[in-house]
Amino acid sequence: MRRGSLALVAMPLAAVLLAGCAARVADPPASMLQVPSQWRAPLPAGASALPVDAQWWQGFDDPALTALVTEALANNGDLRVARERIEDYRARVRAAAASQQPTLSFDTSPTRTRTLSAATGKPYVANVFQAEFQAAYEIDVWGRLANATEAAAATLRGEQASLDAVALSVAANVASGYLNLRGLDAQLELAQATLQVRERSRDLARRQFEVGYSSRLEWLQAQAEYDTAAEQVPQLRRQIFEQENALALLAGGPPGAIARGKPLADLAPPPVPAGLPSDLLRRRPDIVRAEQAIAAASAQLAATRDQLLPTFRLTAGGGIQSAELSDLLHAPTRLWRLSGALVAPLFDGGRVQAATDSAAAQRNGALIAYENTVRQAFAETENGLDAITRLREQVVQNDARRATAAETLRIAHNRYANGYAAYLEELDAQRSLYAADVARLQLRARLLAASVDLYRAMGGGWTAPAGR
Repeated sequence: MRRGSLALVAMPLAAVLLAGCAARVADPPASMLQVPSQWRAPLPAGASALPVDAQWWQGFDDPALTALVTEALANNGDLRVARERIEDYRARVRAAAASQQPTLSFDTSPTRTRTLSAATGKPYVANVFQAEFQAAYEIDVWGRLANATEAAAATLRGEQASLDAVALSVAANVASGYLNLRGLDAQLELAQATLQVRERSRDLARRQFEVGYSSRLEWLQAQAEYDTAAEQVPQLRRQIFEQENALALLAGGPPGAIARGKPLADLAPPPVPAGLPSDLLRRRPDIVRAEQAIAAASAQLAATRDQLLPTFRLTAGGGIQSAELSDLLHAPTRLWRLSGALVAPLFDGGRVQAATDSAAAQRNGALIAYENTVRQAFAETENGLDAITRLREQVVQNDARRATAAETLRIAHNRYANGYAAYLEELDAQRSLYAADVARLQLRARLLAASVDLYRAMGGGWTAPAGR
């Protein structure tokens, strides 16, 4: 058998023998994730069987809120950064995919040398003009390059899910901030109305003191109550000012005023979707991101493991050469070469095995992180469902509390006006009613915000655009 034939037989045989030299990969950890069949927290009354609307904030039926969320999704700084990261990882995918394609290069190297003649021992000058094309291609026998490309593609998909997660967070933060702003507006209106009542009570106590009907103590108590109510107004205005600035920044603009829509009393939360726990696995962007992290880590592990396997590379070159530039253009000497190479590492000091162990640990970490993300999603949704139920119960109790406080104030005022009781009784009744009214507004704002938190926990109906 000729030497060339022996080489053709030996190369595939060596490849088969070296194929068993891939680095060892430890088994992944056993899954400890348990997906519940139903929610532990009871679904709030009025839960809807409809799927979660992707633009759930429109369910509040407030044009100002819808416009603010739309503006934030277009201009928010964090979202703009996330979009640029998408472009970065798209370029990385293209770079990884390019390694699976052949390369073509061009080289021209005119050379002029002065050297000694071997025959005469005299120096002479020689010119060499050369132009050459070179092509190379690595045959991806083991799929190492394909795995590296898939790792980059999975990372891109994870970044796209991260963009969705940021968008969901921005929409929820804007909605929560706007509802909190409307709650502060309502509290300011209540404080200003209460201040007017306190002012009338103070003036009445002063007149009664001036005519000798009551003591100076009652007048001072009325004045102190007025001052307490007056103190609430600048505090609430400061909170409103800061909340407006925070919302303006979320929307990607400079600090400034925020347009209002419906008052707090007219805002109603959208219906609670009655989804199952398993629905979160397909809807929440952070779960999708964690899932893609597993895919990326697994593909990278496969690519790292195969670095110990032989690589096959084909190279070809062709060009022209001449001692004179005119001959290079008209009658050059044509040259070419074609070669194949089989390269396999024999000893690397354990570098590839160590890199494989590291990649396996990263894959295992991604698996554990995925399970943690899913559990956190279940807990957040359970908390959101329970919060709405308990807040509604608090609203019922607050209504009863306020009704009692209002009746108490009516009786106390009549007793004081007819001289049967001291003014302190009426002051106590006013404080109780004011506290109940403030709690009522805060509960309403918290109930609306709890709806936002639940939509955030349930993924907000966020679905990636088609074709991504």
